[in-house]
Amino acid sequence: MPNSNKSHIARRTVLSGLASCALAGPVFALDRREATQLVDQLVGQINAAIDSGISETKLIGRFERIFADYADVNIIARSALGPAARTAKPAEIEAYVVAFRGYIARKYGKRFHEFVGGKIVVTGTSDRGKFYEVMAVTELRGSAPFEVAFRVSDRSGRNLFFDIIIEGISLLSSERVEIGALLDARNGNIAKLTQDLARLG
Repeated sequence: MPNSNKSHIARRTVLSGLASCALAGPVFALDRREATQLVDQLVGQINAAIDSGISETKLIGRFERIFADYADVNIIARSALGPAARTAKPAEIEAYVVAFRGYIARKYGKRFHEFVGGKIVVTGTSDRGKFYEVMAVTELRGSAPFEVAFRVSDRSGRNLFFDIIIEGISLLSSERVEIGALLDARNGNIAKLTQDLARLG
């Protein structure tokens, strides 16, 4: 076989391989240690916030920053919106995600405010196949401890948590129901939902 033909085939093989990699998407390498480290840092931030003695309003503001740093808000928000996310205009989704970030921070900021005087302690990490589940125990004064689980993945290109399970209740599942009901009540109007999320939570 002439060298030119061999060269052509070799080039075609390499380019085909590169194309296959591109179509497959980026490959991330989140491992157990990194998942645990992320939640250790997250829990440290939460513990510092609930131990700071600041007002609930300021605490919620701090939780909004924590969510921005550690939560895959885009995935959580889109999942909560359900099928409507696939047909919405990009500008609608962008505004909705911003409003959802504030809404979820207020909602869970109030929940974590109940932990004042206690602390969250990471206890272990399990490989769930497509994500890692980092378990923690919440220790409160005068109450029995209970489990909190943080589900961590890197599917957005960063190590982030995409769900929290508190006393067996999933943030992601709860918000699918809640946001779905809010959207239905507004006849599927995402702009109206976005406007109202600014005062909810």
